[in-house]
Amino acid sequence: MDRKEIGIRIKKLREDRGFTKYRLAADAGVSPGYISDLENGKKCPTVEVLDNICFALGITLKDFFGEPNEQDDLAAAVSSLSLKQRQLLVAFLKSL
Repeated sequence: MDRKEIGIRIKKLREDRGFTKYRLAADAGVSPGYISDLENGKKCPTVEVLDNICFALGITLKDFFGEPNEQDDLAAAVSSLSLKQRQLLVAFLKSL
């Protein structure tokens, strides 16, 4: 996977989770400009930075480099819910 593909993957995962560049940057401990450079293929992250980005996105490095699957879509949908919506979802699932 080259840096352009890494950037595309970061952007897709970020957008799937409803994160802004600012939120992902804050959660990963980097600047929003750095996230922008990564997404545009201008820079390539170190393993440590990519691990921090993956952690912020709620995935592992293995997940990042693996093929997207249905579980990724579900995780993205759940992570984009507000705290109250997640609590309601958990309550609903427990009632089944």
